[in-house]
This record gives sequence, structure tokens and C-alpha cells, in this order.
Amino acid sequence: MSRHELDARKMLCPMPVIKTQNKVKELSDGDILDVICTDPGALSDIPAWARINGHKIIEHHESDDEITITIRVGN
Repeated sequence: MSRHELDARKMLCPMPVIKTQNKVKELSDGDILDVICTDPGALSDIPAWARINGHKIIEHHESDDEITITIRVGN
């Protein structure tokens, strides 16, 4: 298991989800991906995408204008 980070700041929907999907394709089951974004829509879009595709949202938090969503790849 390894941890990765994706910078999706200043990207608007649907780009944070598309970038997340592309990055996850490069990772292995059990890897952790921290997606950092500024689009508030990502708070609903990325968890919905993760659920549909078999990934798990471990946590999310907001600070200032940034949102970090942490995903565990696969089951």
C-alpha cells in the first residue's frame, strides 16, 4: 500500500472527477489517494464516483478554500 496525492485545485466540474479516475487507474488496490481540490461540487461528485466504482472514501476535510478527499483504491 502506498499513498499518493492529486492536485485538482482550480479545476471545475467535471475535471476533479476525471483526474481522480485517471490517477486511480495507475494505482493498486489498497493504495490511498488524497485529492486536493477547490470545487465544492467535488464533495458530492467524487464520493458518488468512488461508490459506483468500488472505492472507499476514508475521510474528507475542508480548510480555507481547499477540500481534501481521501480515497482507498479498490476494496
